[in-house]
Amino acid sequence: MIKNLRNDFPASIVVFFVALPLCLGIALASGAPLLSGLIAGIIGGVIVGLFSGSNLGVSGLAAGLAAIVAVAIKDLGSFEVFLVAVVLAGIIQIVFGILRFGIIGYFFPNSVILGMLSGIGIIIILKQIPHLG
Repeated sequence: MIKNLRNDFPASIVVFFVALPLCLGIALASGAPLLSGLIAGIIGGVIVGLFSGSNLGVSGLAAGLAAIVAVAIKDLGSFEVFLVAVVLAGIIQIVFGILRFGIIGYFFPNSVILGMLSGIGIIIILKQIPHLG
């Protein structure tokens, strides 16, 4: 990890600048504060990269979460309550990872995943339209 820092740090800066518009767009599309998109991108890129143990990898914000986050913030009533739910979900994910529950993903059809991602793309595009002018 430390021995590759000379090469990894400049690469991480480039990935950050490439992902920055996506991070801000996802935050805007989901109704979260823009700063939260920036923080999520940094944490997703740096923290996940440090703990993944992979030689190659790019991680960060996922566009597929925009609709889920927007509905969750609305249903839970505030962004702060949503953040508590995210922390609890993170703890559950860590436990599932330790228990090797990742195999569950093979039970979801590919068409369902592609349909969800298409819907997310439409949401992002529609949320950007008011900001064109």
